[in-house]
Amino acid sequence: MAFMCASGKHRKPGRVKRTTAQAAGVAALTTTGVIGTLAASPALAAENPVEQTGLTPVVSVSDDAAEQISAQADAQQQAARQQAAEEAAAKEAAAKVKEEREARARAAREAERKRLNAFVAPIAHSFVSTAYQASSSLWSSGSHTGIDFHAASGTAVHAVGSGTVVSTGWGGAYGNEVVIKMADGMYTQYGHLSSIGVTVGQKVVPGQQIALSGATGNVTGPHLHFEARTGPDYGSDVDPVAYLRKHGVRV
Repeated sequence: MAFMCASGKHRKPGRVKRTTAQAAGVAALTTTGVIGTLAASPALAAENPVEQTGLTPVVSVSDDAAEQISAQADAQQQAARQQAAEEAAAKEAAAKVKEEREARARAAREAERKRLNAFVAPIAHSFVSTAYQASSSLWSSGSHTGIDFHAASGTAVHAVGSGTVVSTGWGGAYGNEVVIKMADGMYTQYGHLSSIGVTVGQKVVPGQQIALSGATGNVTGPHLHFEARTGPDYGSDVDPVAYLRKHGVRV
């Protein structure tokens, strides 16, 4: 005797069939990228059904979906290239700014070094009125230990170079004086001053005003007496014209 299922009734799927269907569903859900998204769409799902071959699920994609996937991949690659180019350009610009900043700093340091190593005349727009070692009974040694610059009383007196003030005040026959130890180890002396504008221990730079010329001490009229010395005291003088010319000052 044969048994027939009742009309309109269906038998519950077997264990193997149910397992195969579940595996196919999981495979479709875990498909990465755009394929997974498209497969989840009802419209595309109807157009691209999951086919079963034994226990292996197969997902087919239409030409339009493939083109869309390719376009998205190209767009992502283009965006990545654009970002890399922008980052490279930003790094190059930052490096250029840094290089320019360092170049300006080097130029500023070099300019300052040159300024501090420069020399100037102690009296601007003047001339030597009495030469070094000129003979006269006016000087106790019998000869001039420095040079005199023509200057009216109250004329600005400048440090000839960078140095440190080691002596100020009354200097006997020199009247009011200033003595500076120069950066090169030599000493310069400025005499017969009407006023003094620096103090002992003060640092000075080339061209800085340190005093005003006058006629203090043993003089016959206002002028600036200038000496170059190997030491701070009287008797260590050298030719001040040669010293200034050595440092680029024409007198």
